Order: sequence, then C-alpha cells, then structure tokens
Amino acid sequence: MSSTLHRETLETAAFRAGYLSLLVFMLLPLLVVVATSFSGTGRLAFPPESYSLAWYGEFLDSVRWLDAFTNSIVVGVGTALVATVLGVTGAFGQELDDDSSMGRLLAPLVLVPLLIPPVILGITLLMYFNEIGLRGSYASIILAHTLWATPLVYFVMRSVFSRFDWQQLDAAQDLGAGPVQSFVHVVFPNVQHGIFVGGLLAFIISLQEFVMALFLSTPETQTIPVIAWTEIRQALDPVVSVVSTILVVISIVGIVLAVVATNLEWLSKQLS
Repeated sequence: MSSTLHRETLETAAFRAGYLSLLVFMLLPLLVVVATSFSGTGRLAFPPESYSLAWYGEFLDSVRWLDAFTNSIVVGVGTALVATVLGVTGAFGQELDDDSSMGRLLAPLVLVPLLIPPVILGITLLMYFNEIGLRGSYASIILAHTLWATPLVYFVMRSVFSRFDWQQLDAAQDLGAGPVQSFVHVVFPNVQHGIFVGGLLAFIISLQEFVMALFLSTPETQTIPVIAWTEIRQALDPVVSVVSTILVVISIVGIVLAVVATNLEWLSKQLS
C-alpha cells in the first residue's frame, strides 16, 4: 500500500514538474519581449542596459503604427462578428439536425480551413479576391481570418449547446413562440457567455494572424503583425517589442475575460 502511494506521489510530482517546466518554457519568450520593450537604448538587448518608456512614446507618435493598430482592431472586430454569427448558427443548426447526414458532415467540413497551410490559403484568396475586386480591402482580410476563427467559435458553441436543456426550447415553441423569438428569449440567455467567449477567441486569432494578412493587405490596410514583420526585416527596432507587448497584453486580457465569463456562467447555474 505504501509503495503504491509513494509511486503515485512521485508521478504527481513528475507531472507538476513537467507542467511547470513547459509553462516556463512558453512564458520566457514573452518575458524577454516585454523586458526589451522598456529598453533605454536604440537596440534590442536582453537584459536591457537601461530602462525607459521612450519607445512607447515612439509608438504613440508614429502614424504608421497607430494606423496599423487601428486596422488590426477593425479587422479583429469584424472577424469576431462574422465568425460568431457563423459559428453560433452552425452549431445551433447541427444541434437541431444532428441525426441527418449533413449534420454529421458539418464538423469535419468546419475543420478543413484549419488543415490547409495559411500560405496556400493566402495565395488562393489573393487570386480570388483580386478577381472580384476585394483585394486589399478590410472585407478580404476579415473573410480570410473568419476561415480560421469560425471553427473555434463553432466548437466552443457545440460544447455550450451540449449543456443546454433543449426541453426549454421545445416548451417555448409549444407555447407558440417562433424560431427567432425562441432563440432570443430562451436559448440566448443560457448561452450568452459561451458566445462572448467564442467572439473573444475569434478576435484574438485575428489580432495575431500574419500570413494571410501579408498576402491580402495593402499599405492602407496593413495590420500590426505585417508592419512588425516588415520592420524586423529592416532593423531590430525596440518599437517592435512595444507592439508585441501590446498584443500580448490584449490577448491576456481577452483570455482572462473569457475565463471570468465561463466562471460566471458556472456560478449562476450553481445559484439557480
């Protein structure tokens, strides 16, 4: 008995050590980026020789970087809206018609864009949008990012809908509520936190995506990752670390909000 407990203790300790090692390995590059953004010199060095907020001021004074930041926000919000609508409606429709052949095929089909290399998607979409006159527009980048963001929203909502009591929807329809009325007043209040989480994930994915934006953007619609890549090719400017830090902070805030929303949903169900 004691040997079994000892082995389980060693296994638990080994698992925790491996987990912490992986966490440190993943977070260390982020700490390097954040530290170098406060560099007091004109070059990237870790650890910084001195610390200053000068490069944050340089970012705020740069029209090019601020325009790219605005473009990233516009594309991210647009991607979140489109991907959320598609992901929620797709997951909702499959839950209502899961037994049909089309319903069983939907999940594998949704995964297809994630399995195609972004370079292939970028080249293909560049030719397609060029033919229909959308090349270089916000719409082209939003639609491209939606290909990656929609599957995430879809699978988040499948998980959320799997915990929903569908008898509530049946009861509402039995009482005379139409499809839209039933969704708005019965389904939506129970899954709104999941929709919020899915939208946040779509926004974060769009904010970080680089390859497709590189192919589809023009100087007027370039996003932050595209500008950062261009700057890195020319020189290691600390402003790149500043921009990377801002993206990391936005992503962390989004993840924290998603976690809070999920916990609020769990807490409300426990108290109801």
